[in-house]
Amino acid sequence: MNDRLSVLNDLLTTGVIAVIRADSGEQLVNVCRGLAAGGVRACEITMTTPGALAAIDAASKALGEQALVGAGSVLDGATARAAILAGARFIFSPVLNVEMIEMAHRYDCVAVPGAMSPTEIFTAWSAGADVVKVFPANHFGPQFLKDIHGPMPQIKLTPTGGVDLSTAADWIRAGAAAVGVGSALVKKDLVAGGKWDELSALARQYVDIVAAARRK
Repeated sequence: MNDRLSVLNDLLTTGVIAVIRADSGEQLVNVCRGLAAGGVRACEITMTTPGALAAIDAASKALGEQALVGAGSVLDGATARAAILAGARFIFSPVLNVEMIEMAHRYDCVAVPGAMSPTEIFTAWSAGADVVKVFPANHFGPQFLKDIHGPMPQIKLTPTGGVDLSTAADWIRAGAAAVGVGSALVKKDLVAGGKWDELSALARQYVDIVAAARRK
């Protein structure tokens, strides 16, 4: 059963959300377990992954409270519902779809729609977004978050796109509530080679960077 506020708190406490895009769902349980072992408990399995719903179901059942398994690349309410029924604890989208937010909240699930412009960001927040995903963030950079927070400091923002070991601290210092990290964390060679210890070590680096940036 979901507890939206508890899940949201967990997502923001660690401050790192792993964005998992894979060619298949077969290894995703091991990917999530490796990430969680390194301190990255939030595992966003994108709906572009073949067999994504089955992977969400398998990972959520296998890992329990060890990890927070969610769904990404969710474009509408119907997909959000399917993902939540499969076990997703949070829903991320690259776009603003109000129906997705409403559906997620209907099931007491965290909703994080995507937005880019100030108007989109404010509209998403006004529609009830728990956090607004700034995407694709790499086209603007950390200064964009500072500029948004000037007139709208109350909005929780998480950038996705362009976040890596060299930029994660900059995003946090710019005011990001958390960062979404894709291929710079869930590296294809580590997944293909089953190098779970190395994946855990990389995850730990991101967690440590975010924690250090928050202290400054």
